[in-house]
Amino acid sequence: MRLRAPLAAAVGALALLVSVPGSASAAEGEFTYVYTDIAGKPRVGGLVDPDNLVCITLPEAAGEYVPPAHTPRNHTTAAALVFTGPDCDGEEYTLRPGGSASERLKLRSVLFFERF
Repeated sequence: MRLRAPLAAAVGALALLVSVPGSASAAEGEFTYVYTDIAGKPRVGGLVDPDNLVCITLPEAAGEYVPPAHTPRNHTTAAALVFTGPDCDGEEYTLRPGGSASERLKLRSVLFFERF
């Protein structure tokens, strides 16, 4: 009799864990930004369905001697934490899903996260 209640609770908890969907491993949508190419012309770069909770250094803006990217547009399902330095270092700013910023916001890396 005493074993029945804990066993039922364990089975119920397991069923609940299996039936509740886990969080997605990637933000859905596109994150775009403007960078300066080697000829000095502005170009649009982007990340499609980026992974959540992974720091992404923007390849076109990673170098110390290249200008940072700017004008981020977050058309993903996750919030984007953008950083002024590579490797998610420096000052940080948050862009909500669907949010954007002007060319005044400079960035070199970004991390996406789902808000709960």
